[in-house]
Amino acid sequence: MLFYRGMSAASRFAKASSSHEEMHFLEGGHSRLYELWRAIRIFFECIKGFRALHFLGPCVTVFGSARFSSEDHPYYQLAREIGFDVAKQGFTVMTGGGPGLMEAANRGAKEAGGKSVGCNIALPEEQKPNAFLDRWVEFHYFFVRKLMLAKYSSAFVVMPGGFGTLDELFEVMTLIQTGKMNHFPVILVGKTYWVGLLRFLDDPLCSLGAVDRIDLSEIQITNTPGEAIEWIRESAIRKYGPKYAQPKKPSWLFWECGLKIK
Repeated sequence: MLFYRGMSAASRFAKASSSHEEMHFLEGGHSRLYELWRAIRIFFECIKGFRALHFLGPCVTVFGSARFSSEDHPYYQLAREIGFDVAKQGFTVMTGGGPGLMEAANRGAKEAGGKSVGCNIALPEEQKPNAFLDRWVEFHYFFVRKLMLAKYSSAFVVMPGGFGTLDELFEVMTLIQTGKMNHFPVILVGKTYWVGLLRFLDDPLCSLGAVDRIDLSEIQITNTPGEAIEWIRESAIRKYGPKYAQPKKPSWLFWECGLKIK
């Protein structure tokens, strides 16, 4: 119960109940009524995300660990600079909305006077949205959250991270490899951190044919925010044209007044 220290009894119960329900959902088939209710909940969670994020304009998603939370940590400083530079190019900075490197990127965007958005995930240990968000949406399902982080972005910056960051990275790479997503830039920041992963992808994955080298060439790596920004500008602006330049406008007809970030 260490995760719940400092939480109210009602909050502990709600978080534990939600976690139990989701574990139960992933334990195989259930009654038809249960599965229908879950499908409806997932549908409405998607609609909630679509309505909240539809008017962001061009986005760049920054993935990264929640665990590098010290402001003095070099990865925190690097993510903050990335967020600042991305926002200065006119992009909305989107993250998972939590602490650590997600917070750093959102913070940099705010400091640049740009738009900062988070897709937070409800967890038993109560991950709270960071304080540098213009708008945030909380999701119960990781796969819906990943959908939103991928759907609204025209570039992906991957800071150092753990299982969650790797999951997000390989989700995007799989979508690109299989033709489900345009060849948007995927940029690993922090050469020392990522070099071991790239070696593994090269050998044995590429050498044995599990991954084509042309797919591996989609990944770029740098230590320099300026180089990352140039790749984003080249690929997301020049290559894909002006359709990403302007956000959509809310419509009174669909009760969308107030959804747009100023």
